[in-house]
Amino acid sequence: MKTILVPVDLSSAAAGVCKAACGLARSLHTSLLLVHIVQYPVMLTDIYGLEAPYIEDAVNAATQVGKQKLVALARVCVKRGIKTRIVQAVGSPVNEILSRSRRVSLIVIGSHGHGAVYDLVVGSTTQGVLRKAKCPVLVVPARQRG
Repeated sequence: MKTILVPVDLSSAAAGVCKAACGLARSLHTSLLLVHIVQYPVMLTDIYGLEAPYIEDAVNAATQVGKQKLVALARVCVKRGIKTRIVQAVGSPVNEILSRSRRVSLIVIGSHGHGAVYDLVVGSTTQGVLRKAKCPVLVVPARQRG
């Protein structure tokens, strides 16, 4: 097996997804590629009429904070003895993940389990990846509360 692609949204669920991916990588003697996609907030220009400089500032801020969190997640994987690389991009999460999936053997992705209404309004990256990925996809469910 080549590499395991691990898309992370940097939410509280990301640590659990990385832990699962590290366990698989150790068992399969492979490396990880942690990917974080900063989604360009198109709706802010369409709905609120914000000008491009404000949007770019928001994206740049999200990119900087995201990079710090991504590096922290990678450090945890490296401490577990897993060779880990990171990539961050700006764009459509599903498209960016799928474009990187051509060079990997497996995708390990989290699912928040928000429900049908949330997915209808916001969309589900996991569902989009599941529908279109050409390689196997392992979905790590959100941790149950209580």
